[in-house]
Amino acid sequence: MSSLRFDEKENVSNCIQLKTSVIKGIKNQLLDQFPDIESSINHIMPKKDPVKILVHFAIILFSSHEHIEILTVNGELLFFRQREGPFYPTLRLLHKYPFILPHQQVDKGAIKFVLSGANIMCPGLTSPGAKLYPAATDTAIMAEGKQHALCVGVMKMSTESIGKVNKGIGIENVHYLNDGLWHMKTYK
Repeated sequence: MSSLRFDEKENVSNCIQLKTSVIKGIKNQLLDQFPDIESSINHIMPKKDPVKILVHFAIILFSSHEHIEILTVNGELLFFRQREGPFYPTLRLLHKYPFILPHQQVDKGAIKFVLSGANIMCPGLTSPGAKLYPAATDTAIMAEGKQHALCVGVMKMSTESIGKVNKGIGIENVHYLNDGLWHMKTYK
């Protein structure tokens, strides 16, 4: 998900209520991607509740348009993805179910940059207590001493590379507190 940012210029172009067979396929995809939610999937997406996909065309860098889908149940924004890519949990869902993603701790000095949408640089990940995961792992970014995630990110380097290189982007920030997705109201 390259340089995706939710901002005020987004607009919903379509809202589609999904068929039961499509919902079942999405649930299976979510279980494959997030195996730890198996015991909670029916709480997150109750069987009888309507599931919808909101289609967004977000303005990205250089005014290009990007197709974003947001999965909703009863108006609550649960997961999002770019085109047919992998799903990412919204921070609101991650705050309710923190076990969905592995946690990655960042240094206190990185917090203000992460909250303004910056990617997490390698030096902010090499502090004591920081756990590192393989490249392409989706992670919940936690601030030192805080209970809730401040962003959802994707590891861009392996643990070994981050330790050796210790510079450059270590985690790509795809959704953070106070971005446009965080501020989106429930959608019925």
